[in-house]
Amino acid sequence: MNVKSIEMIERCLNEEAGTVPTRNFRSVELVGKSQSHIKVVSMIDKVKNIDTPVFIWGESGTGKELVARIIHDEGKRKNGKFVVINCGAVPDHLLESELFGYCRGAFTGALKDKPGLLEEADGGTFFLDEIGDLSLPLQAKLLRVIQEKEIRRLGENRMRKVDVRFVSATNKILEEEVAEGRFREDLFYRLKIIPIEIAPLRSRKSDIIIFLDYFLEKYCAELNRSKVVFSPAAIEILINHKWPGNVRELQNEVQRCLILCKDSRVIGREYLSFSTKTESEEKTCISYNFSQAKADFEKRFIRQALVLFDYNRVKTAQNIGLSRQGLFKLIKKHKIDIPNKRKSQTVQTK
Repeated sequence: MNVKSIEMIERCLNEEAGTVPTRNFRSVELVGKSQSHIKVVSMIDKVKNIDTPVFIWGESGTGKELVARIIHDEGKRKNGKFVVINCGAVPDHLLESELFGYCRGAFTGALKDKPGLLEEADGGTFFLDEIGDLSLPLQAKLLRVIQEKEIRRLGENRMRKVDVRFVSATNKILEEEVAEGRFREDLFYRLKIIPIEIAPLRSRKSDIIIFLDYFLEKYCAELNRSKVVFSPAAIEILINHKWPGNVRELQNEVQRCLILCKDSRVIGREYLSFSTKTESEEKTCISYNFSQAKADFEKRFIRQALVLFDYNRVKTAQNIGLSRQGLFKLIKKHKIDIPNKRKSQTVQTK
């Protein structure tokens, strides 16, 4: 790849990054432009200063703990502690003492009084990660804490008041857990007063290039190296990847690629961890008929442009040099699927 091609890729990525509605919070910079991303930012602003429990749902790697931390850091409880417990990572017999604490002599090995994490979070925020993994007996005790705002250490009769704001998260569908009897319905309704859903990365592809640029800049700075970009072929593969690990997987992919590409200024598809499979699929499907090859390129180009501009057809047509009607004809010709929301918006503007 020549210098002009490298400069063209850098210019395109930089121009795209310049259009990102970046939001700077105290603890982190939150970037993205998809509608689902904007909704999450809006919900953070609405709930940060209230004490009502917040429930965050999203697949693994979508950033549930990050959102919970931002809610704490931006709200009126920012001067208190942000305490985290992963309900699926601690054995049940230890989790109770971790949550509620214990007094001396409560059990073998309890040599002194120890406050629990709920007391530690007094005046701040308590984040219950993977709440769907909490056992039924502990669910009953947690429900009482939320309702009564008080706890009792193991082996102690005294009740202690706690002022805690609860934020919980899971990647499980709790409605199904309730239906199967694995999660208490009353606790479900106490926790899910204000729900925030974080969409998986595969359904907000317009954010992928933004994340790529953000992570590249971050890790290039950490590694003390000049700006690196992904090649167009690599970007196409990254956009079309399903990302089962979501943003965490994308972040790890960028780090890995930067290490493997060494001093190269362009990360090609050969450095991607999943490029071999994609390449073999493309070789299988390749056509040596000129008309078919042209149509394949046209379809891929239009689809990628639509993703880039969040399926806004007017904006897409303007940026790729087509008339609005010309773009509509190509979408119809190639039978390109458009999300339902965008379909309805286009019908209204016709």
